[in-house]
Amino acid sequence: MTSEQQYIDLYRECREQICAHSTDVLNAVRDEAFNSFERLGFPSRKVERYKYTTIDKLFEPNYGLNINRLEVPVDPYKAFRCDVPNLSTSLYFIVNDQFRQSLQPKENLPEGIEVASLAEYAKANPEFVAKHYARLAKSDEDGITALNTMLAQDGLLVHVKRNVVVDKTVQVINILRSDVAMMVNRRVLIVMEEGANAKFLFCDHAADDQQFLTTQVIEAYVGANASLDLYCMEETHYKNTRISNVYVEQQRDSRFNHNVITLHNGVTRNRLDVQLKGEGAECWCNGCVIADKTQHVDNNTLIDHQVSHCTSHELYKYVLNDKATGAFAGRVLVRHGAQHTVSEEVNQNLCATKTARMYTQPMLEIYADDVKCSHGSTVGQLNDAALFYMRQRGISEKEAKLLLEFAFINEVIDKIQLEPLRDRLHYLVEKRFRGELSKCEGCKLCK
Repeated sequence: MTSEQQYIDLYRECREQICAHSTDVLNAVRDEAFNSFERLGFPSRKVERYKYTTIDKLFEPNYGLNINRLEVPVDPYKAFRCDVPNLSTSLYFIVNDQFRQSLQPKENLPEGIEVASLAEYAKANPEFVAKHYARLAKSDEDGITALNTMLAQDGLLVHVKRNVVVDKTVQVINILRSDVAMMVNRRVLIVMEEGANAKFLFCDHAADDQQFLTTQVIEAYVGANASLDLYCMEETHYKNTRISNVYVEQQRDSRFNHNVITLHNGVTRNRLDVQLKGEGAECWCNGCVIADKTQHVDNNTLIDHQVSHCTSHELYKYVLNDKATGAFAGRVLVRHGAQHTVSEEVNQNLCATKTARMYTQPMLEIYADDVKCSHGSTVGQLNDAALFYMRQRGISEKEAKLLLEFAFINEVIDKIQLEPLRDRLHYLVEKRFRGELSKCEGCKLCK
């Protein structure tokens, strides 16, 4: 049996159960997504955007699925402690792919922002959710998105209304919890209306020493003159596979800031698609990867400049040790008529061992003649001259390598605008390089 066939058979056998434990809006696009998945299957390495990760092999194991939506017995507060000192957040929990309604923040968010279960919100506001759900994330174009859409039963809904400014960061903790190998299909829908402003921190953690497979699809609408900061941090373990597709649509004079940080993982594949649809839109997309052992991290981005006077900046940095592999493929598309586009794309990589491997492919595709665009990538090893200089001054070789790796990755961390989170990441990254951060500090697995 092929990897695809087991999920095709699963859907045919369990379709009624899947729909019964979801809601009409999500169910309305489920069969269409199934048909797309049946046609597309899992993308092979012959598909340009998946050439660096063998997807079908990741789905071969027999994972469990919580189709009947049984509540997982876990107290999130005891399962982990993910506090960032001096960062006051409104804290929400998702256990596997279930939004925990009972764990609402003690302090209410300002009027005009709603954070809720996607399925429950869709029951009360079906027209609003139907207008946005599965519109950016098109199932007929991507097999992973199709699979997620046909299986996802719930998710997270964030709606920030017009001109609402949310001062406090919204922190969403995704906890993987299971006694057996588990597959999780997580969905997130973020709608920022005109003039809205909010910051979100998503943290992924594994509370059990099990094999997990997570598919995640995030759709984010950033209205005119709105501002969205989205920080995504992964601290799981080597048995975890995470495939995340993020789709963003920006209107005029909007601002989108995306930071993806991979501190610990098994296999990670992040896709980011940004559509700049309104003049004056700006986006900053940054990535920080630290990998060792046999870990694999693949970041794939598409910045689509559809109109004139838009700006995009990308900076992705990798530090790879042992036999880790990394991949970055970034495409900047400047369409006809998108004059006065400003775009900068940079990928810099450090292979600290001879057995680490990095694949990089920055791309520019330009159909306008009055633009300012640049792209570049580097792959190198530690500077021998710098190591020698530090050794001559009494610094051990191990400490010298750590300082050079830390200095290399800091450029990305310094771009994080939340100062407490930035300081916390400086601390966590140093511990990671020292081998002291095998999993999220405070997680019960570390005790």
